[in-house]
Amino acid sequence: MGRRASDSSASPSPSPSPKSSPKSSPKSSPKSSPKHPRAGPKTRLLADRLDAISRVGGYQKPEMLSVALKLDSNENYTVPKQFQIDAIIAARRNADVREYPLGGTERLVAALSRFTKMPASMIAVGNGSDQILDMLLAHVAGGGRGGPAAAGAKQGREGGGGVRVLTSDPTFGFFEDRCRLYGMQVDGVPFSDDMTLDASAFLERAQGADVLYLDSPNNPTGFQFAKSDLQRIISKFDGLVIIDEAYGEFGRYTVSGMARRHPNLAVVRTLSKSFGLAGLRLGYMIADRRLAGAFTDVVQYPYPLSTISIEAGLEALRRSDQIRETAKAVKSERARIIEALKKHDAFDVFGSDANFVLFDVKGAYKRVHAALAEQGISVRRLGRVAGRQGCLRVTVGTREMNSRFLIAIRDLLG
Repeated sequence: MGRRASDSSASPSPSPSPKSSPKSSPKSSPKSSPKHPRAGPKTRLLADRLDAISRVGGYQKPEMLSVALKLDSNENYTVPKQFQIDAIIAARRNADVREYPLGGTERLVAALSRFTKMPASMIAVGNGSDQILDMLLAHVAGGGRGGPAAAGAKQGREGGGGVRVLTSDPTFGFFEDRCRLYGMQVDGVPFSDDMTLDASAFLERAQGADVLYLDSPNNPTGFQFAKSDLQRIISKFDGLVIIDEAYGEFGRYTVSGMARRHPNLAVVRTLSKSFGLAGLRLGYMIADRRLAGAFTDVVQYPYPLSTISIEAGLEALRRSDQIRETAKAVKSERARIIEALKKHDAFDVFGSDANFVLFDVKGAYKRVHAALAEQGISVRRLGRVAGRQGCLRVTVGTREMNSRFLIAIRDLLG
C-alpha cells in the first residue's frame, strides 16, 4: 500500500520556461548483478541483500528546475537573504575547519535550550531531522534487528519485520521508506476526503502498533490535530511516539513540553523550514532525559554536524525573534492564498497549519501544473492524495511571490 502522496501519471511534466536544467534519469530499482560462477556464499548473500534493498525504493526528491519562481519544496523564502548571509559570515569568522567541532554540538544544544525553553539535557541534535528519524527507527524502535539489509530477505513494499508502525496515510515518504528498509510493518490511517484525520480511529488502530509516527502539521495535507486530540493519543499509547514537527512554527502549538511527563515521546524539529536553513541540515529532538542522553552519547555520531553548520546555526538562533516575525508573515500570506484560491470554483482548497497549501484541481491538475511551469512557476504536482486524484501543493513564499502565483492562476482560469 503506497501511503505517500503520488502522481498517478508516470509521464513527465512539460518543461518550464525558461528551460529546466538537465535532470537525472528516473529512479528505478537496480538489477541484481550477474553472479560470478565461482562466487561463494558470502558474495551471494551480499547480492541478495542488495536486491532486497533495491526493492524498498527511496525518497523521491523534487526535480531540479531552472524557474523564476520556486514554490514546490516548502523552502522558506520569507526569511531575508541577509539573514542567511549574516549566519554564514559569522560561521566563517568563528570556525576553524582544521579542527573537529569539539564542544560545538553542546553549544548548539545550549542555544536550542534557550530557544525552546526546554532543558539542555532533553535536547539532541542531528544532521537534519531526517537523520534523527532514521536513527530512532534503527536503534530505538528496534529496526536494526531485521529488514532487507540485515537478512537479505526478498521482501515486498510492506516489509515483513516484527516491529509495527502506525502513521497516517499519507505521511512523510522518507519515514515510510526507512521503516521498510528496516523490515518494519507500516500501517496508515487514511485521511478523509476533506483532508482531516479522525483521532479516535487513529487511537483504535494504535492498539496493535509498537510505534506511532505523526508529522504534525502533516505533509502534504497541512493538517494538524486539535491539541487535545494529539495529547490524548500521546497519553494513551505506551510505546515509542514520534511527533515530527518540521513545520511546527507555522502551526498552532507544539507538544514538546509533554516530553517532560512522557518518557516514550520524541518530538523531532528542524531549522530547515522556519529558519530558512534547509541547506545547513540542522535538526534536533526534544525527548526525555534518558532517551536524549542515550541518543547523544551512544546512538549519534561523535561529530554529527560540521563546524560551519554549528556556527551558522548559533548565529541564526541569536536572531530567533526575527524568525518568529517571519512565521507570522507566513501565516498571514497562507490565509491570503487559501482565500484567493477558494474563489475559483475549479478548486477544492484545504486548510493548512504549515507553510504550504494543498488544493485539488481535479482532472485539470496536469494542465494547470504545466501552464504554471510555462510561466516559470514551479509548484508540486502530487496527483493522488487521500481520496483526491488531482492535487497540487504550493509553498507560501514572500508576498510578491505569492501575488505572482495568484495572478497566474487568475489569468489561467479567466
